[in-house]
Amino acid sequence: MARRGTTTTIADVARHAGVSPATVSRVMNDRFVGEPSVADRVRRSATELGYSPSPLARSLALGETHTVALLVPDIRNPAFQAILGGLTRAAARDGYRVLVADSAETPDDEPVLATELRRRCDSVVLCAPRMPEETLVELAATLGPVVLINRPSPSVSAPSLSIDYGAGITELAQHLYDQGHRTFVYLGGPERSVSNERRRRALDEFEATMPDVILHRISCGADTEDGRRVATLVRESGATAAIAFNDLVAIGLVDGLAAEGVRVPEHLSVTGFDDIPFARYTSPPLTTASVPYEELGMQAWQRLHALGRDEAPGDDVLLQPRVAIRGSTAAPGRRAGIGSGAAAETVGSS
Repeated sequence: MARRGTTTTIADVARHAGVSPATVSRVMNDRFVGEPSVADRVRRSATELGYSPSPLARSLALGETHTVALLVPDIRNPAFQAILGGLTRAAARDGYRVLVADSAETPDDEPVLATELRRRCDSVVLCAPRMPEETLVELAATLGPVVLINRPSPSVSAPSLSIDYGAGITELAQHLYDQGHRTFVYLGGPERSVSNERRRRALDEFEATMPDVILHRISCGADTEDGRRVATLVRESGATAAIAFNDLVAIGLVDGLAAEGVRVPEHLSVTGFDDIPFARYTSPPLTTASVPYEELGMQAWQRLHALGRDEAPGDDVLLQPRVAIRGSTAAPGRRAGIGSGAAAETVGSS
């Protein structure tokens, strides 16, 4: 037995069993192909000496860490937290853990972060909706196995799980139109966001097919402060309905409008996108496009695990949002005294 206060090393076991340290390593990692009697002797020596291999050393020897990584642009966003939750729970069932890195909405940092993560784990789930396409193609080639979330790319040969943002935003616009709204304002997300571009294109198409629709556009952002910041511009746009980039922006907008005496939905209807947990508990509850982000994380793990076992990862998936109609939208109300359309050109009317 090892002396009290000492740590038994692989060299101690090798001397006790009369073999090399490399032989001990192969036996302890189930990679020994020699005489069974030698393996038995090594295991008896390890037991007698109280030797337990280091998990880190085992990982290095096997070339596996049983850890995967998730890179997101902002972990504060509940949508990305839901992806992380689904990925973590699914991976844990197979004995894996998840590392997470937050690029803090700085796409230029993402290649360095992703590369560093890959050195520490077996595979990567890359959620980089702001990353330029050429950068994504170059980076993905160095990360494998990798799964893309929120970012399909025909130039990257990796499994992809994404959301049909165009369909979701179109359904929201149609819901508002059916309620009688004809003048909308879209609060755009980060300029480099691929998902924002898909929302914008879908709204452009919606406006083109509805001759009686007027759609104003305001550059905004992705968090609550961004929504609160543009409340005055929304009030002055003359719109009767606001379509926010996501729920965080919508929640901030509702708060900012309340400070200016604009009631939702009596004076102005507001929609979000994502259906984060807070959305149904705001006042009023938020009409939004519901996205199964936790399912996205679970499916990402299924594909990573398949890639790790050299199995087919399955088809790419384009998940369809479902519009959840709540109290933040209603038929157009009276807007007297809360602004006019005079400032519409200032905020980028179409």
